[in-house]
Amino acid sequence: LHLDSKNRIVCLDQVSTGSLNASIVHPREVFKSAMLSSAAAILFLHNHPSGDPTPSKEDLELTKRLKEAGELLGVRVLDHIVIGSGCYQSLADKGII
Repeated sequence: LHLDSKNRIVCLDQVSTGSLNASIVHPREVFKSAMLSSAAAILFLHNHPSGDPTPSKEDLELTKRLKEAGELLGVRVLDHIVIGSGCYQSLADKGII
């Protein structure tokens, strides 16, 4: 989700479609559309088909890379939410962002 300076949604962008247990995401592709929509902030969401919303090691590494890229580009990364079966985990709530 791309947000303006008042945290209003300006764009919803699907960057990647993954397989059962993996997805390839590169910060370049994520922030390309954020820059085109003039987003002031961004919020990442993805699901775990297993139903377990516990962030994987790869999720944590990607979140760190996305946060660093956002800082360089001046786009605030507000959260990365992992969605499971009827539940979710917010990396911002966990203090990771």
